[in-house]
Amino acid sequence: MKLITEIEIELTNILSYWEENSVDAIYGGFVGKRDNDNRLIAASPKGSVLNARILWTFSAAYQHTNKSGHLLLAQRAFDYIKNNFYDIEYGGVYWLVDHQGALLDTKKQIYALAFTIYGLTEYFKIAKDPDALQMAISLYNDIEKHAFDPIENGYFEAFSREWQEIGDLRLSEKDANEKKTMNTHLHILEAYTNLYRVWKNENLAGQISNLLFVFEKYMIDEDYHLNLFMNEKWQKSQHIISYGHDIEASWLMLEAAEVLGDKNLINKFTEIAIKMADAAAEGLDDDGSLRYEYNVSENHVIREKHWWVQAEAMVGFLNAWQLTHDDKYKNYVESLWDFIKKYILDKKNGEWYWGRNENLSLMLDDDKLGIWKCPYHNSRACLEIISRLRNI
Repeated sequence: MKLITEIEIELTNILSYWEENSVDAIYGGFVGKRDNDNRLIAASPKGSVLNARILWTFSAAYQHTNKSGHLLLAQRAFDYIKNNFYDIEYGGVYWLVDHQGALLDTKKQIYALAFTIYGLTEYFKIAKDPDALQMAISLYNDIEKHAFDPIENGYFEAFSREWQEIGDLRLSEKDANEKKTMNTHLHILEAYTNLYRVWKNENLAGQISNLLFVFEKYMIDEDYHLNLFMNEKWQKSQHIISYGHDIEASWLMLEAAEVLGDKNLINKFTEIAIKMADAAAEGLDDDGSLRYEYNVSENHVIREKHWWVQAEAMVGFLNAWQLTHDDKYKNYVESLWDFIKKYILDKKNGEWYWGRNENLSLMLDDDKLGIWKCPYHNSRACLEIISRLRNI
């Protein structure tokens, strides 16, 4: 199949970019930032999320490629996280270190703990390093001890290094400052699912089931879009549709049900996945891409085309096609890939551009590599597509 061949080539290109451009040979680990033109921005901070995603990427890649270089990069990422981000004294992981690895921002963002679990568990699959599994379990226990809300259910967003309340809970400036967010819950679910693959713990299984309940009860609205920002009592503060998160969640929730092996949850979230794929498809543009967001309250569509949204859309719509055998979803995937090839791939410097504006001009002020710009969405999309199409 032509798509598999092209995606295989692109996976190689993505991995090669990160092999050649991300390693910090001076201070260890991986560099903090490259700009849109691939220029290294010296002395940039290093983020726990980026490093966890690099760990996941090369751990997952090694299972596909069996290349020793990918294993070595996964080991490099694990060592750097263990030595520079993992808080031995208080638990959790730090948000940022400086370019030399010294502490810069010690807050405990639960989103970062989740991604670190995700990376550590993928690494454990290839290295069988007991330290990696123990760190993942310790981070799981930190989340359950400090972030789980036993009164209203769900998980709180962020804490100080010592697990005290803080005023600014946001992941980024564009987010609402709320105690609970869909985004963090989605990536806790993703992380716990991967942890359960390697650690069949009964309490963990219960919390995965509970997360699926939380999504169904509080986050999936009547139109099968997701509520993004909520207070501790699940009252939403904004009405914004994130098409990328809708389609990403559609397949990740079903994956969690499948890993648990619960037939009732599988049936329920199969139906939900299809309905959420249809809801996300409302954001498809005439050029085949998926738009970024729709602010319902202001009736304003943000027609930017971000790299990660296109990557997750390919997986989510492919998942819907596998579930329904309706070729409209397969057509969505093929149109998305055509758009990515034409507008998102950086054929000169490698990797994917952050995205395109509504008029298809490049989003020039964003990173090629940075705290948020990572190899996880696009490499995972490639790996998922290859695996799913080869198993048909």
